[in-house]
This record gives sequence, C-alpha cells and structure tokens, in this order.
Amino acid sequence: MRRHAKTAIRISEAEWLVMKALWAKAPAASRDIVAAVAPETHWNAKTILTLVRRLVDKGAVGFTRTARINLYFPKVTEREGVKMETRSFLKRIFGGSLQPMLAHFVREAELSEQDVAELRRILDDSRPKPAADRPRLRRVRS
Repeated sequence: MRRHAKTAIRISEAEWLVMKALWAKAPAASRDIVAAVAPETHWNAKTILTLVRRLVDKGAVGFTRTARINLYFPKVTEREGVKMETRSFLKRIFGGSLQPMLAHFVREAELSEQDVAELRRILDDSRPKPAADRPRLRRVRS
C-alpha cells in the first residue's frame, strides 16, 4: 500500500542509502541489504539493520516473512521519495518557494551553454498551453 504524497516520511541521509539499495533490488533479505550498503559506507551489519528497522517503523519499508527470513521492500517509490525530500528541502531552506531556489542554483552553479539550453527547454515545456492550443472537450447533451 502506498502512502499518500501528503503524508511525508522524513528519511535521514543514512536511511536514504538503504532506500536506494531497496529501490535497486527488492524484495531483499537482510543480508542482501547489508551486502549492498556496507561496501559504500563501511558500516557494520547491526547499524544497517537498525536503519532498516527505523524505515519499517516510519512506514517507508515493509516486509514479508518467508521461512526464517524477512524480505524487505520499499513502500514508497523512488519518485515519491525524491518528491518528498525535494518538498522538505524547499520548505526548510527556501520557505517553500521555488523561484529563489532556482535563482540560487543558477547563480551558484557553473552552467554550460548546454545546461542553460536544457533549463530553458524545461521551463518552456512547463508553461501552461494557451487556450487555443489545448484540445477542446465537447459537451454531450442528454
């Protein structure tokens, strides 16, 4: 069962690494999660499994018990996770306003001509279409 986008789950930076492992391969047994996360972090298995338990408690991860092992799976998609984190960041740092955040990144980043062109294309594509360009719905009379 998916959580509604309005119910944000706060995922720490450390927990994010566990989520990435599960998004890459789920369902996964505890040993598989440890094998995926430990080489990157050098954390011991107990630390990683504590993060898994915290994610289960938060509702971001679920599990099914088969035989003697738990198989873990993400209860939010990667897209939903990114969306929640983006909204949280935007709210905390920029008061929820997108324009100051974009202005900051554009001013602070070293953008290539290709980057600028891609940003322009994205912004142009996000503009609302004029009424004349939108398909018209026909009314059906009963």
